[in-house]
Amino acid sequence: MEGSGNFIEDIIDDELARGVVTEVATRFPPEPNGYLHIGHAKAICIDFGTAAKYGGRCNLRYDDTNPSKEDVEYVNSIKRDIEWLGFKWDAELYASDYFERMYDCAVSLIKKGLAYVCDYSADEIRQSRGTLTSPGTDSPYRNRSVEENLTLFRQMREGKFADGEKTLRAKIDMSSPNINMRDPVIYRILRATHHRTGDKWCIYPMYDFAHPLEDAFEGITYSLCTLEFEDHRPLYDWVKVNCGFVPGPRQIEFARLNIKRTIMSKRYLKKLVDEGRVDGWSDPRMPTLSGMRERGYPPEAIRAFCAAAGVAKSNGETEVAMLEHFVRDSLNKSADRVMVVKDPIKLNIVNAVADEECLVENNPNADEVTYRSVTFGKELYIDRSDFAAEPPPKYKRLVPGGTVRLKGAYIVKYVSHECDADGNVTEVNCEYIPDSKSGGVNAGMKVKGVIQWVNAKDSIDVTLNEYDYLLLDGDGDFNDRLTPDSKKVYSAKAEASLALAKPYDRFQFIRMGYYSAVGSYGEGRYEFNMVTGLKDSYGK
Repeated sequence: MEGSGNFIEDIIDDELARGVVTEVATRFPPEPNGYLHIGHAKAICIDFGTAAKYGGRCNLRYDDTNPSKEDVEYVNSIKRDIEWLGFKWDAELYASDYFERMYDCAVSLIKKGLAYVCDYSADEIRQSRGTLTSPGTDSPYRNRSVEENLTLFRQMREGKFADGEKTLRAKIDMSSPNINMRDPVIYRILRATHHRTGDKWCIYPMYDFAHPLEDAFEGITYSLCTLEFEDHRPLYDWVKVNCGFVPGPRQIEFARLNIKRTIMSKRYLKKLVDEGRVDGWSDPRMPTLSGMRERGYPPEAIRAFCAAAGVAKSNGETEVAMLEHFVRDSLNKSADRVMVVKDPIKLNIVNAVADEECLVENNPNADEVTYRSVTFGKELYIDRSDFAAEPPPKYKRLVPGGTVRLKGAYIVKYVSHECDADGNVTEVNCEYIPDSKSGGVNAGMKVKGVIQWVNAKDSIDVTLNEYDYLLLDGDGDFNDRLTPDSKKVYSAKAEASLALAKPYDRFQFIRMGYYSAVGSYGEGRYEFNMVTGLKDSYGK
């Protein structure tokens, strides 16, 4: 992350100064078994940002070593999300590019007496591994000869054994205090069609074996990863050293991004998708990057949030309000202000004669202030909440006997109102005060408030999708914490200019919040997703 001066950069600065490395090469290595989420955004910013700061390179490398869970859909979504976030990789690579080389490395370990074929089942391996306080016990197959291991491993590749019947394990130390070093499995038998290699292979390397080799093959100098891999670092180093890559890449761990009320597990996100609790991986409620894009989050806001979250050595939890703060800050500068009425009631201007044009400011924070034309006429819509026949204390909108300014237009004065049989207000009658538009002689009249409005004659009907967090606050079981009714849909009236909006155009609906046109917006489908509200609670 540019200019952050974090501990990773301190390490790199030191090693560059001492000549330990002469270039900075990083990689972003997602497994294509789901869509990227906001937690991956931090890793992307660190991996790509670190390489960019030092004029180095960053590869996009897919960790496609588990074909039973991987799919081309995920491969394509990952590329799309990284580009949307604003980054470009130097090379697009796959773990499957190296399957033959990894196999050769495994054979070399067998020849050195550092790997063996084991007949234990997964349960037996787990039971023999020991605990944090007691050592493991050797497999009875640990001392097979080199020749027997080479033969069995070749037969594993040839498909002579059933899935799970045998594994290849590294021969390290069953009494190591680090359980990851107790003869870990480095190859397993798995018959599943791979999205790139088809059915060519029926054995696949485990992540802890494949990853250091991939880094070494590509000349990666810094393997940057989250803290859950810290205990795996001794195995990472063991693989690279014993496969002949010295000094090879260096693994450095940083704290992962955790956000309150936000699901940060691909497994749980996939569960929501598979059970139909959300409308796919790109549902605007999802913390996936594609969901945030569909909701209307600006990519620059996500990058700014990741930079502010920092690069730490210990895990913590970030307030979701912090992310929304950066989204709001970005949209406050870039989003045009428009008028939408969510719960419309008719406002009749009894003394209006003909429609006339009014100029409304698009964005007061823009570098160059521009205006658009809206039509003022005899029949308008205002929001039901902006008129009170019996106003509560401190109410600052339209009331019997009162006045209010219509945004960008005239001050209007109450005349009367009408109700239905249940006593609900259906129409309000007002008269506008001549010469009370901005610059007019009556523009300075004191009024209680300013409200939005739309012309009934040319307004358009829009659909508003508004969202709550997927998780309720607090702790407990994932299923018990899912927010009921996390999506609500409203019909509203909007000013005519929104008919010209394009997909993903973002606006501030005055006094309501920030909204983004859906990806399929247009041709009569006028639908918006609420991005975030106007109120910023972060830091208060």
